[in-house]
Amino acid sequence: MNIACGPEQFRQLPNAVVTSGTFDGVHLGHQKILARLHEVARTTGGESVVITYFPHPRMVVSADSQALKLLSTLDEKIQLLAAQGVDHLLVIPFTRDFSLLSSEEFIQKILLDTIGTKTLVIGYDHRFGRNREGGFEYLQANADRYGFEIEEIPRQDLDRVAVSSTQIRAALLAGQVQPAAQYLGRHYSLTGTVVKGRQLGRMLGYPTANLELHEDYKLIPADGVYAVRVGWKNQGFGGMLSIGTNPTVDGTHRTIEVNIFDFDHDIYGEKLTLDFVAWLRGQVKYDSLEVLIEQIGRDKTDSLRVLSTKG
Repeated sequence: MNIACGPEQFRQLPNAVVTSGTFDGVHLGHQKILARLHEVARTTGGESVVITYFPHPRMVVSADSQALKLLSTLDEKIQLLAAQGVDHLLVIPFTRDFSLLSSEEFIQKILLDTIGTKTLVIGYDHRFGRNREGGFEYLQANADRYGFEIEEIPRQDLDRVAVSSTQIRAALLAGQVQPAAQYLGRHYSLTGTVVKGRQLGRMLGYPTANLELHEDYKLIPADGVYAVRVGWKNQGFGGMLSIGTNPTVDGTHRTIEVNIFDFDHDIYGEKLTLDFVAWLRGQVKYDSLEVLIEQIGRDKTDSLRVLSTKG
């Protein structure tokens, strides 16, 4: 996949089949649009182009910009789109100035002058331009003037998938990682670097790797204990993950700590990826360390059982 970070890096194409959106999480609804993009490109002898934006537009123009957490970092989104077989990705830096472009300016500057669009494929509810003024009706009314074909994926096709990024975020914030996985078409994941913690897990007999995320806008699921798959250096391991403040030992900061099964390596400073397979329980403050240790033992048993039956 060719990646252009800004319009100035994009080389105009002779037969560009284009779609546009934030594509947060690249979930099943997005995949439906991408599948149609590829189909049109294949039948017309064109090349597929995805336009996306960074930062997320809501982070620039919305009052709740700091509250918004995303399903994918930019790097993750790039990897996910590449896995979907996209030929070209144009990442547009989303600024306040860019948000003020009218739909007419967006079409002329980006779709025509930058990309050379021959076919535009959009979902039924896609909007663009200042104040989201542009949409399928506007494009259809001006199709002859712009000189490219326009295809809208009907509402009923996307509604069959019945998924949105907002819906997935809500599920994860409630600890519902299995429904989120169904919507995404894969397990939700976090990637970060292993840092030194309080080493309480080692004291309890279950050493943990403390994960520090690379991007603070990445959504962290609800506090609790999860069965996870752990990726390290192209190897996979089972594990159990705790997200929370460790109330039994009077913790004050939210941490992400994973106990990796059958693992004995020094991994400080190294990168791990956690795939959320199942929610086990919520965060609880226990009466003593002994009770906590007993519960952790049950958590491990539950994790091993879940991981043996789920991908």
